Amino acid sequence: MPEGDTVLQTAARLHKALAGQVLTRSDLRVPRFATADLSGRTVLDVTARGKHLLTRVEGGLTLHSHLRMDGAWRVYAPDERWRGGPGHQIRAVLANAEHTAVGYRLPVLELLRTSEEDRAVGHLGPDLLGPDWDPGLALDRLLAAPERPLGEALLDQRNLAGIGNVYKCELCFLARVTPWLPVGALPDGALPRLVTLAERLLHANRDRPTRTTTITSELRTPPSPGPEAEPGAGAGAERPRAPAAARPARPPVRVQERLYVYGRARRPCLRCGAPIRLADQDDRPTYWCPGCQSGPTP
Repeated sequence: MPEGDTVLQTAARLHKALAGQVLTRSDLRVPRFATADLSGRTVLDVTARGKHLLTRVEGGLTLHSHLRMDGAWRVYAPDERWRGGPGHQIRAVLANAEHTAVGYRLPVLELLRTSEEDRAVGHLGPDLLGPDWDPGLALDRLLAAPERPLGEALLDQRNLAGIGNVYKCELCFLARVTPWLPVGALPDGALPRLVTLAERLLHANRDRPTRTTTITSELRTPPSPGPEAEPGAGAGAERPRAPAAARPARPPVRVQERLYVYGRARRPCLRCGAPIRLADQDDRPTYWCPGCQSGPTP
């Protein structure tokens, strides 16, 4: 799922493939800009702003795109087969002599003047991965609506830009509160720590191919096996189990999961073993642990 870290990686790939090169092909497959042709123009840079992508070309134009839930940009060599999805999902093609960038399932694609980029991204709060990152401003914006559920506040890009649904769930877990807890109900000092942690997590994942929020040194003990049948006993017979004190302790095993709660509904929590729960929050699947996280739930 695209979030601030993966959008930054996409911008870096597009910048490497397109920046400084003259476009030999331009195909924007959205009705409003279907006749626009950027061929012959040099791409100046590609940059990320929160979860938005800005591709700037000479002549004072910017191609603005947003990936939302499942959009993607793929970069191919001239003779390479395009593998990002069926042709009807392609929304943009930008090519030069060495690379072709193809945008799939882009819910937002618009061409605007570079001087008017604020129309697309001016509403965003401080960017967790950008040069404008300001934790104090992010904190002020979150606290401006203390009655708002924390999960919704974290997803509001006007507060801080770059957090998506995965990080929302993971950050709430690490803060040990449910996403439905009002911002103003967090314990003293918890919100500043959460803002700092959000910036740290996104920076830690900005260059990783797979997003990771778990601490690799954490260990947990696997559940004990169920009763075993005595060899040669009749069907359904169970072997008496030794008293707990007489059974050898099971050694802890290293957890290989990359996320604490997201995508792990009904599986045991990596910290307490309780089954992870799933419900919608503002029409987004939201995961939490009932054992580790306190606060209201649906």
